[in-house]
Amino acid sequence: MTLAIFDLDNTLLSSDSDYEWGQFLVDKGVVDKLEYEQTNKHFLEQYQQGQLDIYEFSRFAFKPLATNPMDSLLAWRNTFLKDVISPIMTSKAKDLIKHHQQQGHTLLVITATNSFITAPIVELFGIPHLIATEPKQLNGRYIAEIDGIPCFQDGKVERLKVWLKDHDESLEGSIFYSDSHNDLPLLKMVDTPVAVDPDHQLEKIATKSGWKIISLRD
Repeated sequence: MTLAIFDLDNTLLSSDSDYEWGQFLVDKGVVDKLEYEQTNKHFLEQYQQGQLDIYEFSRFAFKPLATNPMDSLLAWRNTFLKDVISPIMTSKAKDLIKHHQQQGHTLLVITATNSFITAPIVELFGIPHLIATEPKQLNGRYIAEIDGIPCFQDGKVERLKVWLKDHDESLEGSIFYSDSHNDLPLLKMVDTPVAVDPDHQLEKIATKSGWKIISLRD
């Protein structure tokens, strides 16, 4: 069965859910405004430049998960989904998902953003499968460390290979939609790479390679 793979941030969503979650926590007063905003912006710039240390970033990003009780995290997440995520789920992205569903394709989101944030977003989109960076848990609480292989750059390829084996799927006829040059390892691996509102580096490569370029912005 054809596998339709989607990046999440700045692809199906018109913004970055990880960055927006950080800003949401700032607005809620959960984290220090000046320190967190500056660090969050710094990591976003590193990501855009292809220079992000995913382990360093995850220690930063997972700290609010590790230092707050689960009931508070879940309540904040519900508000975040309603107030921040729903408005950036574009109609074009929903239409694209519906198109693949009607074709009987297997749908999968693969994202560097952690599963605490992304699992309910993927569920809202009606996509049944998710590969995300996983934060460690101990006794029902999160720890500010990555569990297993981070789902980033070459790590996306490694995690996808495991998923394909576990689900008896293949990349024959596969499609991958992404906005970022950080996803080049996986874009080069699928049968049909599609650049979605691509960053400058990906746009250049997609144009040179003859890849399809689309926009999902409303």
